[in-house]
Amino acid sequence: MSSLLVDDIGELVTNDVGGEGGPLGIRRDVALLVEEGRVAWIGPSRDAPAADRRIDAGGAAVLPGFVDSHAHLVFAGDRAAEFAARMAGQPYTGGGIRTTVGATRAATDDDLRATVRRLRGEAMRQGTTTMEIKSGYGLTVADEARSLAIAAEVSEETTFLGAHVVPAEYADRPDDYVGLVCGPMLAAAAPYARWIDVFCERGAFDVDHARAILACGQAVGLGVRVHANQLGPGPGVQLGVELGAASVDHCTHLTDADVDALASAGETWVSGFEPTTVATLLPGAEFSTRSPYPDARRLLDAGVIVALATDCNPGSSYTSSMPFCVALAVREMRMTPAEAVWAATAGGARALRRDDVGVLRPGARADLMILDAPSHLHLAYRPGVPLIRQVLRNGVPQ
Repeated sequence: MSSLLVDDIGELVTNDVGGEGGPLGIRRDVALLVEEGRVAWIGPSRDAPAADRRIDAGGAAVLPGFVDSHAHLVFAGDRAAEFAARMAGQPYTGGGIRTTVGATRAATDDDLRATVRRLRGEAMRQGTTTMEIKSGYGLTVADEARSLAIAAEVSEETTFLGAHVVPAEYADRPDDYVGLVCGPMLAAAAPYARWIDVFCERGAFDVDHARAILACGQAVGLGVRVHANQLGPGPGVQLGVELGAASVDHCTHLTDADVDALASAGETWVSGFEPTTVATLLPGAEFSTRSPYPDARRLLDAGVIVALATDCNPGSSYTSSMPFCVALAVREMRMTPAEAVWAATAGGARALRRDDVGVLRPGARADLMILDAPSHLHLAYRPGVPLIRQVLRNGVPQ
């Protein structure tokens, strides 16, 4: 059995808050032993056991790998011109999704595979060791199935998003498209997916259609996620809580009733049960669309479990950088650096209903990053700087 010792860690963020160390479970001047891809031991550097290999952290900070719980990597083309138009004052409506659908349908499997692998590699180099990947740019039976099959080559967290928008050929027949999504498309996609998602928003799917689609996904064993309340107030958050969704994502425009529902869901986690619904915030989308940022402070103060994710996609958030999202959350969404780091690691794990990632404790997966910095604070303190020195996934340097 091969073992690896990461030694001379100045600050270790564990997110294991059962003991001391504040909300991030910080331990100082410690070492971490990895065996068979899992954390086997954490303790003072002076007590570090022998190991087959050693990485000297040199007094730097070590954190759990980022858990990006919302990304759309399977697509072709880009929408740089759309971005430029928004920066010149054109509002974002979500209508550009159909542009990407056309390009994706025309792309070969190898074209799509190359994009997925390029973006997954980008994210890994920036500390993301777990990444959810959605379909949603094919919107035919064959294209949704192949999108998910390609996504599954690089991630175990794959999401069927056939209900992204109603494609142009069904524009006058939305009921027929919902029938397709719930029937042949779901049957073809489900073998490659863990989750089902719906864009419940004006211009996309109304609450009745969204409920029907998500219920069909639940019936075949898929977990529920919801795009909710991005473009304006709406029923998406309430629907997600009603159905026990793992996460409602965006949460930009919330009523008091929405916040109360999410807070009530969060209480189940605090009480020791599986969390019902996490609010996943996607500040890269607000940055790229010049939209109001979600009020993370309001959610946190109400006791809502919050995650951060990139929403990496070619239209509204073409970034794979979780450090960038952490910095935005601190600067624009009134999160503390500790809250933002927790949301980008343990919070993302909660949004995927995982307890083996986003945390560093014995038994957890040895997914971690070593910073070129002495503290997690530098992720927000030094925005735009490549601070990720080394990434390990399952204890293997990437």
